[in-house]
Amino acid sequence: MNTLLIYMIKAAVYLAGFFLIYRLFLSRDTLYNRNRTYILLSVISALILPLITIQTSKPLNIPVFGKVLSEIFVTGAGHNNSSVIADISTMIGYRGLTIIYFTGLIFFGLKLIIDFLELVFLISRKDKTGSHIVRFHGLNTAGFSAFGFIFINTRISPEEADEIIKHEQNHLNHYHSCDIVFIEVVKVFQWFNPFIHLFSRSLRAVHEYQADEECISLGTSVSNYQRLLMNQIFKSKIFTVTNSFSNPSLIRKRMIMMTKQRSKSMTNFKLLMIMPVIASLMLAFSNCSEQKQSSEGQAGIMIDPPPPPPPVPLSRDIVIEQPSSGDESIEPFVVVEQMPVFPGGESGLLNYLSENTKYPETAKINGVQGKVIVRFAVDAEGRVTRETVLKAVDPALDEEALRVVRTLPDFEPGKQGGKTVPVWYMVPINFTLK
Repeated sequence: MNTLLIYMIKAAVYLAGFFLIYRLFLSRDTLYNRNRTYILLSVISALILPLITIQTSKPLNIPVFGKVLSEIFVTGAGHNNSSVIADISTMIGYRGLTIIYFTGLIFFGLKLIIDFLELVFLISRKDKTGSHIVRFHGLNTAGFSAFGFIFINTRISPEEADEIIKHEQNHLNHYHSCDIVFIEVVKVFQWFNPFIHLFSRSLRAVHEYQADEECISLGTSVSNYQRLLMNQIFKSKIFTVTNSFSNPSLIRKRMIMMTKQRSKSMTNFKLLMIMPVIASLMLAFSNCSEQKQSSEGQAGIMIDPPPPPPPVPLSRDIVIEQPSSGDESIEPFVVVEQMPVFPGGESGLLNYLSENTKYPETAKINGVQGKVIVRFAVDAEGRVTRETVLKAVDPALDEEALRVVRTLPDFEPGKQGGKTVPVWYMVPINFTLK
């Protein structure tokens, strides 16, 4: 899937989690500065956290003896028509989602640009140079503010205009228009996510609560202020990139918040509810890989591996032994002072295995895939011996993994105490059809 789409989906999930915390625990509190900060930090965090991936690991279900090589990936295309059709359908689906997403992005981006141009046009028509009051007419709004300017409709009386200016000046003092611009830009990219729109509405509501609180604290009586709202003096059409002076759907909530008992500072502890949400989502988006146990620091240590089990049919996760050549009277070391050297180094060894491993046709046809883990020893003469399948997947895949290991050319043997000694190696070969 397109990397951008994956990122946007992750960001949408984070926004959903953050909004649910806000709606359930914070939205009814009268700590408006805290709520405003929470909303802004939630949106910012939802944009940053998808870029962070926690690498988790699970232990191997087999003992590790010897040097573990990096995982080899062998890919093969499926031969059945259903797989091909499924791949084509998936590709078409991803392409369709990409087209839909960018269509919405362009639409909302153009809408935002048009709103900005309208605002610039109104500012350019202001009567007095240096004044931050802009008079306009023809719009179904009493007034609003943005970017240091207060916009007042010429149809309202001077007394009404004074009340509106007081209210809007509070918006300017708190730089609310910057919040709105930021969240509108995010909405362009997250247009498909209902939670960014809910966050936008909540942020506007918090702005109105803050402005109302400031007006009342400056001496305006609550009853007179509510009367103005009931008379719909402040009824307006919302500018999408500005702070509307009022939103009719907010009037009832604003009147309730004006008379509500102030929340105590102890309610800030409810912010701790966000921690398990972040932890859960980061864990859900983490990458899980098999843990590779390191043998570093064990130079010169020789560990006896468990005795081989009796021959059994090949099956998943069963340890099997295959016939091999070489002197088995000396038990190989796990790691030694001077490890064996493959012609071309370890990168040459990995390239050899990758280039010479072929995906079995029968496994392709049957849709079989999985990780085969092979153990082998480099003896005191540098030859590859004791090839063993430690983790089996399928007879065809297991045989191919053993085959390519048996074709490895001679190493420069490892040394311990100045003498050449045999050393264990392990290599995971991952057969995948995609």
